[in-house]
Amino acid sequence: MRTVNPDYEINELIKKRWSPRAFSQKSVEEETLNRLFEAARWAPSSFNEQPWRFIAIRKENNEEFEKVLSVLTGRNPEWAGGAAVFILTLAKKTLSRNGKLNRHALHDLGLAVGNLTVQAAEMDLYLHQLGGFNNSSARDIFSIDDDFELSTIIALGYLGDPEILPEDLRQKEFGESKRKPITEFAEIR
Repeated sequence: MRTVNPDYEINELIKKRWSPRAFSQKSVEEETLNRLFEAARWAPSSFNEQPWRFIAIRKENNEEFEKVLSVLTGRNPEWAGGAAVFILTLAKKTLSRNGKLNRHALHDLGLAVGNLTVQAAEMDLYLHQLGGFNNSSARDIFSIDDDFELSTIIALGYLGDPEILPEDLRQKEFGESKRKPITEFAEIR
């Protein structure tokens, strides 16, 4: 299990959150997913556009789940198939109110995923966001409209036993999470 040692006191759910690769075989119920999406629903967004969209595919939907696995790249297919759910995260590129470009859509999607992440931590669920996937294949397979940016695929589930992972990936499940010092990304004037 990863540990977090912040320099300043922060919320316990933020400290609890990390991105594991080992997931248990326990199913995530639809009611549980709806609670996560309810948290995402209440994220702030520019003009209250709420440009985020999510496509959640539970492992029980084997055919669709395998389609997601087929678009993952790198080493992601080795471990991500252990997740109980895949969630495709999308942002609507244009404003619904006037059809103009929404420059803040990905930012707003990030806020919604942030809310979802904190809610998941409160429910003892873990997620690992994946950028390693074939975007064009995923867009084709899941018929994603051109007005939507496919941002990430989330592997979601309950924490599993790291022993199921190859040795090099298993080692990444332990130790202290490292972050840049505040002075490298924030300036207080």
